[in-house]
Amino acid sequence: MNTFRLIIVTGMSGAGKTTLMQHLEDMGYYCVDNLPAILISKFADLCWKSTSKVQYIAIGTDTRGGAFFEALPQTLKELKQREIPYELVFLEASDEVLVRRYMETRKTHPLSHGNRIQDGIEAERKILGGIRTQADMIIDTTDMKPKDLKGVLHSRFSIHKNGEQMGVTIFSFGFKYGVPIDADMVLDVRFLINPFYIEEYKYSTGRVKEVAEYIEKEPVTQQFLQHLYKFIDFIVDEFQHAGKKQLTIAIGCTGGMHRSVFVTEKLNAHLVKQIIHVNLQHRDLHRNLVKHDADGKYYEIFNTMVISWFKN
Repeated sequence: MNTFRLIIVTGMSGAGKTTLMQHLEDMGYYCVDNLPAILISKFADLCWKSTSKVQYIAIGTDTRGGAFFEALPQTLKELKQREIPYELVFLEASDEVLVRRYMETRKTHPLSHGNRIQDGIEAERKILGGIRTQADMIIDTTDMKPKDLKGVLHSRFSIHKNGEQMGVTIFSFGFKYGVPIDADMVLDVRFLINPFYIEEYKYSTGRVKEVAEYIEKEPVTQQFLQHLYKFIDFIVDEFQHAGKKQLTIAIGCTGGMHRSVFVTEKLNAHLVKQIIHVNLQHRDLHRNLVKHDADGKYYEIFNTMVISWFKN
């Protein structure tokens, strides 16, 4: 196995272990939460010797395991003896923040046993004192927001190779067919000149050379594209640093046939030059009466739709 990474996550209850495990899972780790500490060694050994593609593993364990959790120090010792590499991440937060989080969720602390939340926190700190000193990384979430924690994890535990790019999906659509609900960003390009009102372009898509040139020759289009490229370059770079794996951009005009198709194709060509993986789609192109497309793909659809329209 070329790469093997095992992360063991533990720490104070309410410090954010569940959120951290969710982030690691989104990053591509195989996550097992609330695994009794006594089973970690056996599970890690199976993964270490396995020939499968499970190379990035995160295991969450905490004091809710009771007597089983007491085996964690011995488990860590066994991993070292077997030369199985691991990293121990310890999560903590201030007493005040932990108390507030428990009160906001109306949950009881696992070690409070019906007493005050503070009593449970103090008991847990005593139990975890020795484990904390063995941690490879201590994360204090007292003043952290979820996105801050995500950034910390990506800077330390990212499994992406250097230079690997975030995936970008771009698709055109028509506002008259509804605004997409699955897009991170929606751009409205209905301010651009509309070829629909030019008879010879009415049934041709934004991928047809003459239509594209008609839209692009306008000064406002050229200015818009320049600003668009800079803006998209900026957010793609920032999102990638933040650990986002996929960005979806929807570009809309009235019918999703001319202007949005043109801009989507231009943006796709711009991003591809930067070796960014782009998934290009035109959501509503097939809903229009299309006579001419760049590849002639929709000519038969046009005839079928026109015949059907006249019959009705």
